[in-house]
Amino acid sequence: MNWFTRVRNSLPFVPKRTTDDTLWIKCPSCQEMIFAQEYHENLDVCPRCEHHGRISADTRLAQLFDPGFKILPAPVVKEDPLKFRDTKKYTDRLKQARAKNPHNDAFTVAEGKVDSIPAVIGVQDFGFMGGSMGMAVGTAFCQGAEKALKKKCPYVVVTAAGGARMQEGILSLMQMPKATVMTRRLKQAGLPYIVILTDPTTGGVTASYAMLGDVQIAEPGALIGFAGQRVIQDTIREQLPDGFQRAEYLHKHGMIDMVVHRSELKATLATVLDYLAPKKAA
Repeated sequence: MNWFTRVRNSLPFVPKRTTDDTLWIKCPSCQEMIFAQEYHENLDVCPRCEHHGRISADTRLAQLFDPGFKILPAPVVKEDPLKFRDTKKYTDRLKQARAKNPHNDAFTVAEGKVDSIPAVIGVQDFGFMGGSMGMAVGTAFCQGAEKALKKKCPYVVVTAAGGARMQEGILSLMQMPKATVMTRRLKQAGLPYIVILTDPTTGGVTASYAMLGDVQIAEPGALIGFAGQRVIQDTIREQLPDGFQRAEYLHKHGMIDMVVHRSELKATLATVLDYLAPKKAA
């Protein structure tokens, strides 16, 4: 840092100017520089190559729900049950993640209406420790399902995760069967369970509730899989096909039902819910 920068930063009366970093966004796919306002007005989708950027839980809920939705309280779970530490304490990692996010963990549940159809939506936020699935995520998922059962309405889950949370060990893996049981309860109650897969959805999340929806919808180009491509290639010792583990490849091979652009996602979801949601007797 040179003397001019030190002096400039020490002057409290100097207003902070908007920098190029806040005015422009570089698309991670086509590498084009996009005007930030244009990018956000286009639902965080690149207007040049249609790359779907990652968005926060609050943004996702606002895009899917009608105005007036209500975010449910976050569940209270035991934090750092294993007293885990790698290069940092797990508690410090949680504090760091919470300082950058408005919610306590990676899964946020809200209730409201999608084109006037009552629904409960749970959203996984990759921005919170890679959307990793720990006890808080598993408990929030189950509370969302319980709310849908109580309201007798569809349950929609938007996934985005790097897998189970390593800092919680076997306790994170136990969320897989716990969430799977809740999807069975929804099925037994005759309530739709819809999954929207976004980039990326991998690991234990894919191996459990992410692939158990009555209808599986994915955003274009979303990475969806269990193990990483390099691990698979090293295991089978074969070159994987182009587009492997991308939404379009899975759709072509029958793993998901449809690939829907973000601009059409709410309308498509509303159509699916209108068709599947239980109808009240007249």
